[in-house]
Amino acid sequence: MNRKTKPILYSFRRCPYAMRARLMLYLAGISVELREVVLRDKPPSMLQVSPKGTVPILQLISGKIIDESLDLMEYAIDYGADVLPVTDAQNDLITENDQVFVHHLNRYKYSTWHNEADKLLHRDSALHFLDSLETKLTGQKWLYGDKPSKADYAILPFVRQFRLPDTVWFDGCEMPNIHRWLFSFMESTHFLACMKKYPQWTEGTSGVPFPNVS
Repeated sequence: MNRKTKPILYSFRRCPYAMRARLMLYLAGISVELREVVLRDKPPSMLQVSPKGTVPILQLISGKIIDESLDLMEYAIDYGADVLPVTDAQNDLITENDQVFVHHLNRYKYSTWHNEADKLLHRDSALHFLDSLETKLTGQKWLYGDKPSKADYAILPFVRQFRLPDTVWFDGCEMPNIHRWLFSFMESTHFLACMKKYPQWTEGTSGVPFPNVS
């Protein structure tokens, strides 16, 4: 298929914002040309499409640009991603994740980028949000029942990031529901499909088909 017949997705594999978008595109069965970028070496065409230079960026065939991860998730849900109907409660939880949990996550994981922030203080502050998720997950597989929601896929990539700086400490925390929820997600077919490694895209070349089911 000619690449011009597919939307173009600029993405970065490890970025949780890009991760949440890829998950929803996968669930919706939306086929795109994926251009894997390196954020310290942003290609000119990406900056031309969206000068703010963040991922994900979806360039639709019509020329419309979607360059906010939550907007891209909504696009995939409208297209048919199989998740629970979106509610105000889900959106409020996502806002708390993005505005509060991510604030502490960044200062825990990247303390040297934030004027030598007290990483352990921010780690402990982030736990307050995880405690609320632990309670919500009691007796159910996902945050809002036995089926995933927009909130699950919006938040899980950031909880995964929170685990990475000290996996031994995280795995030893008394959070059985969080552990079950996160590890089940990381072992899922759609997460593994979304996390395939691709070479850095270069100007003038074709991206790769995504989802790649081969």
